[in-house]
Amino acid sequence: MNNTGTFNKLSPERLLRQLTNSYDTTCLQVLSNSVLWSIYLDQGKILYATHSVEPFDRLERHIRRLSQQIPLLTNEVRVQLRLTFEPDWQSQFREGDGNYPNQPPEYQAIHWLITQQHLLSHQAGLLIQELVKEVIESFLLIREGTYQLTIPVNSIPKICKLDAENIMERCQNQLQNWQSFAPQISSPYQRPYLLINSKFYDKQLPEPQQNITTWMKGFSLRHLAVIMNLDEVELARTLYPHILQGSIILHAPDPPFDKLPKTFEDVSLTDHLLTLRINGKPFPVEPSPHTTPEQEQELIPQVSPLPRENIEQLTIANNIQADEENVKTATITAKKPYKIISVDDSPTILKEISRCLEDENVAVVTINDPVKAVMSIIRHKPDLILLDLNMAGIDGYELCRIIRNNSLFKEIPIIFVTGSKGIVDKVKSRMVGASGYLTKPFTRTELLKMIFMHLA
Repeated sequence: MNNTGTFNKLSPERLLRQLTNSYDTTCLQVLSNSVLWSIYLDQGKILYATHSVEPFDRLERHIRRLSQQIPLLTNEVRVQLRLTFEPDWQSQFREGDGNYPNQPPEYQAIHWLITQQHLLSHQAGLLIQELVKEVIESFLLIREGTYQLTIPVNSIPKICKLDAENIMERCQNQLQNWQSFAPQISSPYQRPYLLINSKFYDKQLPEPQQNITTWMKGFSLRHLAVIMNLDEVELARTLYPHILQGSIILHAPDPPFDKLPKTFEDVSLTDHLLTLRINGKPFPVEPSPHTTPEQEQELIPQVSPLPRENIEQLTIANNIQADEENVKTATITAKKPYKIISVDDSPTILKEISRCLEDENVAVVTINDPVKAVMSIIRHKPDLILLDLNMAGIDGYELCRIIRNNSLFKEIPIIFVTGSKGIVDKVKSRMVGASGYLTKPFTRTELLKMIFMHLA
């Protein structure tokens, strides 16, 4: 077959099936809507699959799932993974020179987990299987794009080999589950918001659990499911009646997740998909009454889900009372589960952080005098600290060292907010006890991701 092509003649499912049935060893790279998918094949088996939209966010979520049954996958290990292997956003998923694709950095991170004995090989295989399923799920939804077959990375360690046909059937099953919520739910990255005292609220419906609504302000369905340790479809099914009657509204996915394909399109029509546009918006055409063999075949059972423990109620803390610092909260009456202190001598940065978090379930204390920061931190006892690296009077490194010397704050996440992307700064930040770093200028999505990573 050709080494390059487009999807106006060949569906992603059929393309992958041809490669696996011919026992090819190659790397299939697909570009659609500025998203790059990479599927690594060895003699027709899938070694790994990834795409360019937040690969370390994807890895983080699935490691959190595994950590429920593997105590060695601690938060400290996850932080070390990102500090060590996650490239700067400008260099993520750069194409290799010529026909040589780069080895995915998150795959290197998984191999590191094995070598450091944080994961056994079969556990890493389970992790890779779940990552691959999520990537292939979105891959099957591609409707137009370009592809190329490249020389595979010879140095990529072979942790496991997955049967592509089995993976695709499981993904089709999951996509049918998501499509049962169409058109209200069109992406697992949509963000549900609860309308307080909504006039649309149906009194016959049970109210959503408090521990779900606590986080229903900014996180996607997919992220919420991880936070609550619930199956994604189970969570969507729980919220769906409230979405239908209007007490829960869904916001569009935050960038860059909005670049991924929607789930409401009919994936069974892989060869002759027609799309009707009404007022510029796409609506899938009803499928043919003649069902395909794929539709008629018995759906195989899903992989046994990771064990779910009882969902713990989140402890809701009182709002911080304003004193010399400026306190921002989402509402006057709402109680917040977490306190965040932001230390920066730039009023602009402090305002931006407060703006990004004003609709979230956190109470934010902003401090613009780093000299007074230590006493304020001791007084407020925050759950997370955002710390500017370059400030007048005292730099972030020294302030971080002082905070860590206090026994009360040895485990509290301290995130450096910095304009530097140098490796020296990353190493130095780890030496003084920083938990991570947020690069200026940052987006709301990046800030929420940092909170999700360290607090949720």
